[in-house]
Amino acid sequence: MTQTFAGRRWTSSDGLSLYARDYAAASGTAKLPVIAIHGLTRNSADFDAIAPLIAQSGRRVLAVDVRGRGQSDRAPDPMTYQPAVYAQDVLTLMRDAGIERAVFLGTSMGGLITMALAAIKSKVIAAAILNDIGPEVSPVGLTRIAAYAGQPVEIHNWADAAAYVRKLNDAALPHYSDADWDAFARRTFRIGAEGTPIPDYDPDIMAPIRAAGARALVPNLWPFFTRLAKGRPVLLVRGETSDLLSPEIAAKMRKRAPKMDFVEVPGVGHAPMLDEPEAKAAIFPFLGELP
Repeated sequence: MTQTFAGRRWTSSDGLSLYARDYAAASGTAKLPVIAIHGLTRNSADFDAIAPLIAQSGRRVLAVDVRGRGQSDRAPDPMTYQPAVYAQDVLTLMRDAGIERAVFLGTSMGGLITMALAAIKSKVIAAAILNDIGPEVSPVGLTRIAAYAGQPVEIHNWADAAAYVRKLNDAALPHYSDADWDAFARRTFRIGAEGTPIPDYDPDIMAPIRAAGARALVPNLWPFFTRLAKGRPVLLVRGETSDLLSPEIAAKMRKRAPKMDFVEVPGVGHAPMLDEPEAKAAIFPFLGELP
């Protein structure tokens, strides 16, 4: 399913031109908008399946390209590539768009940004959907991601790009076809100056993680999660075979936030694309209960 979106730009506090896909809500009673935030090496195209469906249900969707990704500017200072800065960029977008409160949909790093927002200005969050992420991450998954993110890769054509993303993500998305991997590559790569596909993000996004070293493996975001889950609806989506959100971390989250909704997507790892039937069957009733 496709739906046209408008490109929207705004300027960060440090002068970067940032981009979001703006999906207009279908006609009807105005509802709180959804702000969708992607994972570490991804961009707004990650939501090209779910965003049109949410818009059709009557909610405007702003799917952002976090600084350093997609059509957003690359940052001169790579140490700004961290959740607290990303959260401030989102607050600037909200002010620019005249949005006081929103439902946040965060995949992986996007969920960490949502938790950072809860610490900085929680009143802007009406509800949250956390996609395969928690206030702590499994070292297994983070080590896997750190091994490829920001690393040079030799890609000559779109077939190479599809083979590369398949190699990285086949275990997480074993049901994907050749056509799915081609589409995945075209969402996450762009044509570079040499005329060949290159990853659509700044390799320096890993600088803060590398600088943190072992400390990056154990971020203490439990107070942020507690604040996020206190007094507002939260839905946690987990991929059944996820190596980043372990069953133990998910269970701990559910114990800390007993009112939190939870769904596990079978046969999928990190992270669900949210077009899976089980994910949609949880997301739309959850949104249906919100203003």
